[in-house]
Amino acid sequence: MTYKSPLHQMALTTITDFWNDSCSVDELTYALEHGAVGATSNPIIVLSVLKKELHLWKPRIHAIIQEQPDWSEVEIAWKVCEEVAVHGAKLLLPIFEREQGRKGWLSIQTNPANYRNAAAMVAQARHFHTLAPNLQIKMPVTAAGIAALEEATSEGINVTATVCFTVPQALAVAEAVERGIARRAAAGQPTDNLYPACAMMIGRLDDWMQAVIARDNLTTHPAAPHWSGVAAMKKAYQLYQGRGYRTRLLAAAYRHHLHWSEFIGGDVILTIPHEWQKRFNASDVAVVERIHNPVDPAIIDDLCAHVPDFRTAYDEQGMTVQQFDSYGATVRTLRSFIAAYHDLMGFIRENFMLPNPDVRS
Repeated sequence: MTYKSPLHQMALTTITDFWNDSCSVDELTYALEHGAVGATSNPIIVLSVLKKELHLWKPRIHAIIQEQPDWSEVEIAWKVCEEVAVHGAKLLLPIFEREQGRKGWLSIQTNPANYRNAAAMVAQARHFHTLAPNLQIKMPVTAAGIAALEEATSEGINVTATVCFTVPQALAVAEAVERGIARRAAAGQPTDNLYPACAMMIGRLDDWMQAVIARDNLTTHPAAPHWSGVAAMKKAYQLYQGRGYRTRLLAAAYRHHLHWSEFIGGDVILTIPHEWQKRFNASDVAVVERIHNPVDPAIIDDLCAHVPDFRTAYDEQGMTVQQFDSYGATVRTLRSFIAAYHDLMGFIRENFMLPNPDVRS
């Protein structure tokens, strides 16, 4: 068989799935041509979509503002987020129907500013759940997020955990989902339509290791930080497989090809940005199974010996749920997500809601 690209080959010859890390029409179309079976959205992505494809959305945003004259930029921004996500979900609906719900999902993120409020996250998840049959609802792996993931699952909502970097977080997600499934089954409700995922933001863990090493004047092998996310993901994968969790791991936040190539052959999802898809597709990296190849023990030992934050991330008992909110990568990511949410509102306000005054004399 002739393959269009390395990602296309992976999609057709392994159980590893990949998603487009955006709901941009052009980018998702490219990804689908190369074997993608899902996509993702969040306020950062929606803002990027608007900037790249404003010609597609400008008339609709003006119409929303006209239809809802009393809405603030908050309501307008969330309506836009919903419509951008639903549009992307429609492109994936044929896959969703063909695969009977196993694939074809698009994830939509709850308000990142609600990271401490489980009830608010669940309420928004319930609403998103009504918008399209193939929307997965993203909630962060904070203490409140763990409670929200369990509750949403118990209500039959498909979830994706986000803002997750570490083995303890990934395990807490899987256990929360299992509790939610058990509650739903005990209530006599169906559970066979649940396909939960846990996104480990492996590139952001790499970033945090590099930041800690620089901040604390630590010395490690130069390559070691770049293996941090791979090591955490592979350990979590082994634990998930051994314990038979329903949740499926998803690798996110790409920084280099190891974040793709080291997971080939695994029963995982790889959510890959468009630029990295094109880069991987133009590469000569062989599409061979590597998921079971262990990370060099010397790299693990080096990181564990010198970087306490890596030990926290790699040890399955490294953190309690109550400590998730204060982990460095969590704090940095929540800040960036919340800032992007405000940037999206600012974009809507400045481009569509407030008039542009004539400053000419």
